[in-house]
Amino acid sequence: MRFTTTLLLLPAALTLAQDQKPMGFFGMDFEPYFEIAKAYLPAALSSPVTTGASAIAAKNVVPLTNDNWKTTLTPSPSATTASGPEKWMVLISGGNKTCFGRCGEVERAWNESAAVFAADPSAPNLGYIDCESQAILCSTWLTGPAAIYYMLLPVPAADQSKPATTIYTVTLNTTTVTAKDIVEIHTKKTYEQAPTYEGVFHPFDGTFAKLGVNVVVGYVLWGFGLLPSWTFMILISFVSRSIMNRRIGRQDATMAQGRPLGGAPAANQ
Repeated sequence: MRFTTTLLLLPAALTLAQDQKPMGFFGMDFEPYFEIAKAYLPAALSSPVTTGASAIAAKNVVPLTNDNWKTTLTPSPSATTASGPEKWMVLISGGNKTCFGRCGEVERAWNESAAVFAADPSAPNLGYIDCESQAILCSTWLTGPAAIYYMLLPVPAADQSKPATTIYTVTLNTTTVTAKDIVEIHTKKTYEQAPTYEGVFHPFDGTFAKLGVNVVVGYVLWGFGLLPSWTFMILISFVSRSIMNRRIGRQDATMAQGRPLGGAPAANQ
């Protein structure tokens, strides 16, 4: 059992090590030995997406859906105001339609970072949204891949008042992102360099959320997204023609008022 666990964690450890130059006793360079160890890994274990890292991520990452995100993204019952806000890292990803097939590297790095977070007691809670299968949820949040939302969920005060929920939106580079980059969002607090989510679509404090209509708005936006592009062209053409017809009709009416019947000039001309 210990040997199996070691094999599961080894790909993630080696991946993080490739971005650093590990130094051993007396300044010895152990990087060549890491490369040798990676060469001896079976092909099935050398891909963290399909083996150890993805298996660990599946156990530690909560898939968020349109049905469970409100109940999931809440402070735990044991949380207190003294302990501060509860931290969540939520990956916004997608597939061929929503991410144009470019989120594979992002998800690989995410799975490897989840394996690292699994051994860190101070790690935040991890969540995952697939905009391919949860298009309504992504429309409700007005978001899309590839990004990480670092959330600070406040604990309600004794009088049940709830402070604002701070969400940092960290945009990910789909080609160069690494597990080290994702881990440092938490460990080095690089999320503080990212902009905060503000506006009417804020999942917790936005105008739509306070009015309780954010999900309804999400359905409407999702429905518009299903319409083909030519539908909007026809609609714009119809509206523009209606405006032009009304304007021409008003001009004709004005000219008719200034001329008597028969088309002769008006008496005052």
